[in-house]
Amino acid sequence: MGFLTGSHKDSWQPIMTAKTNTQSYWLNWRVLLCAIWILVSLILSSLLIWKYERLRKPARNGSREPQQETSATLYEDETWKPCLKGIHPAWLMAFRVVAFIVLLVLLVINAVVDGGSIFYYYTQWTFTSITIYFGLGSLLSINGCYQHHKKATGDKVDNVDGDAEQGMYDASALPQSSNPSDQVKSLGAPEEVLVRQQAGIWGYIFQIIFQINAGAVMLTDCVFWFIIVPFLTIKDYNLNFLIVIMHSINAVFLIGDTALNCLRYPWFRIGYFCLWTATYVIFQWIVHACINLWWPYPFLDLSSSYAPLWYLAVALLQIPCYGIFALLMKLKHYVLSTRYPDSYQCVR
Repeated sequence: MGFLTGSHKDSWQPIMTAKTNTQSYWLNWRVLLCAIWILVSLILSSLLIWKYERLRKPARNGSREPQQETSATLYEDETWKPCLKGIHPAWLMAFRVVAFIVLLVLLVINAVVDGGSIFYYYTQWTFTSITIYFGLGSLLSINGCYQHHKKATGDKVDNVDGDAEQGMYDASALPQSSNPSDQVKSLGAPEEVLVRQQAGIWGYIFQIIFQINAGAVMLTDCVFWFIIVPFLTIKDYNLNFLIVIMHSINAVFLIGDTALNCLRYPWFRIGYFCLWTATYVIFQWIVHACINLWWPYPFLDLSSSYAPLWYLAVALLQIPCYGIFALLMKLKHYVLSTRYPDSYQCVR
């Protein structure tokens, strides 16, 4: 597997700058400032999640009462249906299955070649997360295709199941006019369309993982390609095939899935992304406080007088990284809703 990993002589090995499991390493102003950045990030993220997620009320089993739609709302069919009516759900399912297999194989190869120490890196945390995303997405898509097949082969309700499945109905948009002719036009529609149900716990977990990965993939690849590779002077550093593919194919698959899927992208879930990154940093701190170990990324090293600036910069970098994906979502909405106005079925 030499073409995958390159030679050990040319590969980058992290350098120890100071003993990390001593009191003098942790009891200083640099660590205090970095801890403040992390604490502020945790508090703001938790408040943001609490403020918006608590607005989401789970639908009662069997209830057909209209649920008020919020920014946290997710319907069950949005986890598996494509963004265009003309695309069969099987295509999205096939894409997710292929992506899951490819990512899993690459992750296993990476672990076999470089050992378990690869999981010290944020890249592998993100790579594992996106593999789980496509694995769970494959299961949801398989279930969705089964539901779609049932509807297509006779499980219909007065020929209106298609509209219910596509989710083009908005309870708040019901006509309120007392005009009999208006009531005739909508007669029976609300009762049937309300069969559409909100996503369950696995649907919301899938949505949250999607948005964590959206920010984490952008952060991982941007930090690697625009900070680590160009600006950190590492003698004889060799970019082998496996390193390149691990920092590129994750974005390719995620953007491809985004182009096909019908998932929403509410801004408040940047809180989960920040919690994910903060959890990684806290994990690194605990490990290094217990064991004298190299830092996987030089800018995490707390012995540097620039450490607080690096930590603050990376924390702030999460906002544009999450925003880049939000712009990609807006671009998708604009292009597809303009070119296929009658077929596009995502919530703007």
